[in-house]
Amino acid sequence: MTSTLFTAYQSTVKVRLEDMKRTAEAAIGQLEDAALSWTPEPGSNSITVIVKHMSGNMISRWTDMFTTDGEKPDRNRDAEFIHEELDRAALLDRWEYAWSLFLGQLAALREEQLLTEIKIKGQSVTVIEAIEKSLYHNAYHTGQIVYLAKQYRKDQWVSLS
Repeated sequence: MTSTLFTAYQSTVKVRLEDMKRTAEAAIGQLEDAALSWTPEPGSNSITVIVKHMSGNMISRWTDMFTTDGEKPDRNRDAEFIHEELDRAALLDRWEYAWSLFLGQLAALREEQLLTEIKIKGQSVTVIEAIEKSLYHNAYHTGQIVYLAKQYRKDQWVSLS
């Protein structure tokens, strides 16, 4: 198969997203269940909160992206930031579903769809802009997950590089 700018971009984004997912999961994997809801200080977000938020964002943005606004009316974004202890399996099931949805939508894209306008929070953006927004958003929060895990583990942290 001949590589085009589109296939190169699609492949690169997929690799970057999979790297982010793996990195966050490696950090989470170093923590016991209770540590997922730990915060370094009051008002900070826990890994559970960040995972809920990232998952909610991906599910909202990438479900029916061509026919509905990327900010779904049934998404309760504020609830994603409520501190709670969640069962690791349930939390990671939602995480897996969100990543699978996003990566599946990315894999299904056709070149002519990259410049298609879709809505996010009522604003028109191209599909390529929506992808880039999600890349930025996920990278930002992946860094937070790693930082929190490292702060929690302190000198027992095992480097991810």
